[in-house]
Amino acid sequence: SYTTDMKSREENKKTVESLYSLSVDIKKIRRLKEWVLLQDVAYVKEIAGILQEMGADETTVANILERCPEAVLHTPAEINSQRALWQLVCQNEKQLIKLIEQFPESFFTTENHENQKANILFFQELGLKNNIITRFLTSAPNIFYNPVEKNKNVIETLQRYYLSLGGSDANMKVWILKLLSQNPFILLNTSTSIQENLEFLQKNDFTDREVLQLLSKLKGFIFQLTPTTMQKSMLFSKNIFKCSDQELKQLVLKCPALLYYSVPVLEERFEGLLKEGISLAQIRETPMVLELTTQIVQYRIKKLSALGYDVKSGTLESLNGTKKDFEVSYGKIQSKEERPMFNPVAPINIED
Repeated sequence: SYTTDMKSREENKKTVESLYSLSVDIKKIRRLKEWVLLQDVAYVKEIAGILQEMGADETTVANILERCPEAVLHTPAEINSQRALWQLVCQNEKQLIKLIEQFPESFFTTENHENQKANILFFQELGLKNNIITRFLTSAPNIFYNPVEKNKNVIETLQRYYLSLGGSDANMKVWILKLLSQNPFILLNTSTSIQENLEFLQKNDFTDREVLQLLSKLKGFIFQLTPTTMQKSMLFSKNIFKCSDQELKQLVLKCPALLYYSVPVLEERFEGLLKEGISLAQIRETPMVLELTTQIVQYRIKKLSALGYDVKSGTLESLNGTKKDFEVSYGKIQSKEERPMFNPVAPINIED
């Protein structure tokens, strides 16, 4: 809404002087968001005053305005409304100002105010803890711009499917809250796309229990896919492994990445592993290794090789898992390699 013919406009001297008086780096703003300085109306002192009221010191105010100079284009009334809104989920103003400093763009997006408020209240009613809601506000602000009815509709669709797939009433709330906290972006999907994806899995002979298992393993990312992309990925894996539909299904349950990653990504990862001398039989035995990028695989193989461990001749389990998992495996192999050989019947040398 602030686009303008920048060549024909001059900087607003009052805005520049006010920002300068707050020790804000004007050069940085000129480089990144010069259009802010060209607007006729700005509320620099007022917005700085509100931030100071909340406990921000001079350095914090300058940091916030440097990172998000468009904050000064909002009226004080808009910012006070946003402040009241975020206070619904913040413990105190100290926590609030810390969040604003870390995520100024999220805080200073003031449109859809009524939707934001209705969604915060809905998430609280649903049972989401305030610290989870603040994480959503900062990392997934888009979900608050939806009309609350749309978010309710998606949640109701998930609840209905959870029960129809054999989930219990007693566990449903915990399941929904866990799914949401792992991936709030599922709320950006439509009820129809959720239905289509689940029906695709059922048509491919995944049992209700297996579909639930995949939903939990994929942390809701399955809803960001389409039946077409899943079909292509499964067909690609089937051709690579030269396996039956039933065998493919078991591989997907072991490694949902086979369903989630696109064909080009899977192709690159297979190629990366084969180049390192790893066989298809090994990948089939431990398909979870496909969840790792080619760079991570190369780095881990190099580290293990330095210890004299050859992944080509053994299992890929040692390559697998998160960074923490790998460090544990690596540590075990390292201590095994370093442990001195001890012969209990060898004579002990005692020097006189």
